[in-house]
Amino acid sequence: MREPISLLLFLLLIHGALHPSSVTAGDFTGDYSKLSGIIIPGFASTQLRAWSILDCPYSPLDFNPLDLVWLDTTKLLSAVNCWLKCMLLDPYNQTDHPECKSRPDSGLSAITELDPGYITGPLSSVWKEWIKWCIEFGIEPNAILAVPYDWRLSASKLEERDLYFHQLKITFETALKLRGGPSIVFAHSLGNHVFRYFLEWLKLEIPPKKYIQWLDEHIHAYFAVGAPLLGASETVKGTLFGFTFGLPVSEGTARLMLNSFGSSLWMMPFSHHCRADNLYRKHFSHWSRSSHQTYQCDEQEFRQNYSGWPTNIINIEIPSIPGMDAYPSVSEVAQTNLSNMECGLPTQLSFSAREISDGTLFKAIEGYDPDSKRLLYQLQKLYHGDPVLNPLTPWDRPPLKNIFCIYGINIKTEVGYYFAPSGKPYPDNWIVTDVIYEIEGSLVSRSGNLVEGNPGAASGDETVPYHSLSWCKNWLGPKVNITRAPQSEHDGSDIQVEFNVEHHPDEDIVPNMTRSPRVKYITYYEDSKSIPGRRTAVWELDKANHRNIVRSPVLMRELWLQMWHDIHPDAKSKFVTKGEFLFD
Repeated sequence: MREPISLLLFLLLIHGALHPSSVTAGDFTGDYSKLSGIIIPGFASTQLRAWSILDCPYSPLDFNPLDLVWLDTTKLLSAVNCWLKCMLLDPYNQTDHPECKSRPDSGLSAITELDPGYITGPLSSVWKEWIKWCIEFGIEPNAILAVPYDWRLSASKLEERDLYFHQLKITFETALKLRGGPSIVFAHSLGNHVFRYFLEWLKLEIPPKKYIQWLDEHIHAYFAVGAPLLGASETVKGTLFGFTFGLPVSEGTARLMLNSFGSSLWMMPFSHHCRADNLYRKHFSHWSRSSHQTYQCDEQEFRQNYSGWPTNIINIEIPSIPGMDAYPSVSEVAQTNLSNMECGLPTQLSFSAREISDGTLFKAIEGYDPDSKRLLYQLQKLYHGDPVLNPLTPWDRPPLKNIFCIYGINIKTEVGYYFAPSGKPYPDNWIVTDVIYEIEGSLVSRSGNLVEGNPGAASGDETVPYHSLSWCKNWLGPKVNITRAPQSEHDGSDIQVEFNVEHHPDEDIVPNMTRSPRVKYITYYEDSKSIPGRRTAVWELDKANHRNIVRSPVLMRELWLQMWHDIHPDAKSKFVTKGEFLFD
């Protein structure tokens, strides 16, 4: 792939030399060299550094100011208890451990490699290849800006402690003054939720008549990569069992750490049928920021199975209990399950996405799990009670000029779990007895048996289910053009196109196109007509892994082609004509 990428670079640079003046194409007017790129990384994708002096007994390695914490695997292995002190937060007020505090690093180096020189692979090397490609393409050093953040914090705490969203606004405004043009936003995974919160926060910071003007002046395009728009099932698994990120720690230790973070609930699965109040209207009608939002679900939520997801997210076995008082606030569904419990025998409760995001799951197991009380507090305080935005609600298309939603599909992805008591003390008190996966339109158990449910037309990206990734298809209008092309070199004969495909709200768009089993495709869904002056596109990349997608040469090629098309003086179409550039 390296040689074709270099060839593309050569062609673009030659064209830039021949057309150095300002250009007008793809809804961008001005000198293409004035564009900036702003990168918002995902969960656990920013370095954290110590801001304390911590003596670690029984270890030759201590923590000193500016030492790496996330991620220093050498210290993790030699002094895990010390390392945890620098990582853990108070689950209620999100303050640091009394003996150690950590803060996010700054600049591009904070997001390129988390543990340089030690770990290789998806965990450590995040945006390194991306930055390298930018340098190969001749991008100036001040044209690429990283906006790292403390990914342990919820959105409201990011602003309260670090003034993160104030600083992000200043970053956009500085980029415009420095280079003279708007920015292109690249957000990955949780970074998309961070950007969403910023857009809502911004509504309350500038006059309403200037909001759209500010967005148009400062943001040319938004590339949402691997966005868990309706959450991810793996998040719940992490809260009950732990998620190690591939680190040499136990699941119990990972769970203890994760559940101290306010951000642990930010990617909880939720129902797109449940929404909160429109705070933007209330802000200009004598509404106080201290008010609480109303969380309501429409009738479809109670008519559909599984909150629209492929299956119930959690199925958990509860030990026998002496009476019903152990479940003071369980929903009607859970009450129905409990009514069938035989005396002295355990029962299995099932929970949909809605019953997870509204706290029903944690209320049901509160008598058996010490983390439930803390998680319920975080859920109400940091999410349902957030004065700017309840993140556990569906995201309508943001009012930006150009949006490209990009994600991987057709990889085996976890969508549901079965839990049972392990007989061990907290934090190892639950075990996973079975896992439900989605695989290219089917649901299967860990043992390989087919499972009933509502599988989608495709599967997810190994981390985020297809149902969540593909929500951005709802940002497309009623008529959509669809193109499917191979990711690798081709002669154009295998390109399939459908024009003006009807798209209905809350329904998936499934193209009537063929697939060769040995070929990886990109499927493009494009709409430039439903909203005047606005473009929306969805790109589905076969077999693109969630954590690796930002290092995908195929994705990088497509991004550069689209951006070059946007500023090309002779561009006639709103999107790149597929097959125009055929590279390996």
